[in-house]
Amino acid sequence: MATPKFGLAFCLLGRAEAVLLARGAGFDFAVIDMEHGPLGMSELGQAAAAGIAAGLPVFGRVTGPGSPDIARVLDCGASGVIVPHVDSASDACRIAEACRFAPRGTRALPGPLPALDYRVVPAAELTEKAEKGIKVIAMIESAAALAAVEDIAAVPGIDMLMIGSNDLADGIGRRGQLDHPDVAAAFARIAAAATGNGCAFGVMGLPQALLKSHALELGASHIVATNETNLIAEGGAALLRQMRG
Repeated sequence: MATPKFGLAFCLLGRAEAVLLARGAGFDFAVIDMEHGPLGMSELGQAAAAGIAAGLPVFGRVTGPGSPDIARVLDCGASGVIVPHVDSASDACRIAEACRFAPRGTRALPGPLPALDYRVVPAAELTEKAEKGIKVIAMIESAAALAAVEDIAAVPGIDMLMIGSNDLADGIGRRGQLDHPDVAAAFARIAAAATGNGCAFGVMGLPQALLKSHALELGASHIVATNETNLIAEGGAALLRQMRG
């Protein structure tokens, strides 16, 4: 089994330096989270460019399958796009088509790209190199998504299923109960659907105590360890408890 990659998500700190911060700490990739906070495409573009220069993949999380920014995240240099709330195979098809050039999809031809150092190249070369290595990641985080997960994983052009741990538990009626057997069974089903269809499997929002059972033993290749907000708030609180005795 390959060694999993661990990532750090950014919800508030959107400067390009954040990418170097993640790399310096030893993370394998970074996520710019545009779903729940103030960060937007401007911050994503700067972080993605810094990631290219620093050799650290940067993924952008958009707001959902209807986001107008799905392909734009890739145009701005991200190594992949994370799409939450993918509840059906039709959602997955729409995402995959938006990220792939014709004849596989409907992605519009962009101008010079940061991934190619903004060099002007023939359209055929641009499309070939722009698609190479990108990851289109569908988040599974609802009862509807769980019921359709095998069909979602089978959609051509979907590269990874990633579980939104807390939302998935909430969606199947086990809010805050990530250690419940129903949640463990859901994780196992999603991991099996991914591997059975040639997709990678990832997790986000998983507490460290469940890392082995809910991720590593299921073959997770990408684990978003935490976000910078939790890291500072929780780490700062722990430090102050120690210093205050």
